[in-house]
Amino acid sequence: MNVFRLAGDITHLLSVVFLLLKIRTMKSCAGISLKTQQLYVVVFVARYLDLFTRYYSLYNTVLWTFSLYLEAVAILPQLILLQRTKNIDNLTAHYVFLLGAYRALYLLNWVYRFFMETHRIRWIPWLSGLVQTALYADFFYYYINSWKNNEKLKLPA
Repeated sequence: MNVFRLAGDITHLLSVVFLLLKIRTMKSCAGISLKTQQLYVVVFVARYLDLFTRYYSLYNTVLWTFSLYLEAVAILPQLILLQRTKNIDNLTAHYVFLLGAYRALYLLNWVYRFFMETHRIRWIPWLSGLVQTALYADFFYYYINSWKNNEKLKLPA
């Protein structure tokens, strides 16, 4: 059993739970980027559109690749919104952290699979995953520091 993939999937699920919890408790979507949510809708439609077909085609491959590249940069509007916002609530910070942790755990999943399974390396997921995790690196740094110092998260402008 691949613990990293399971942990990544659970972390991704938790990020959605935190997002819904924030919207329900605050009764507002303030601090959540609509553009990021719209991009994630496009990502998941492109990625899972082929579930309803039984054939494998170039379109499936193109849509899957597009979804990986788009997912890598879909968080950018949210990160820009957080930098512009001086007041970042904890639920939003946890939501973004869990989204980044999900992708970082998937990178560990791919490393694990590289050593444990015999198959070729799929460079597209590796590259898009590295780009996505790198985009989160700055946020991770400030998130962990604020957590260690028991302070409210503040990102540099």
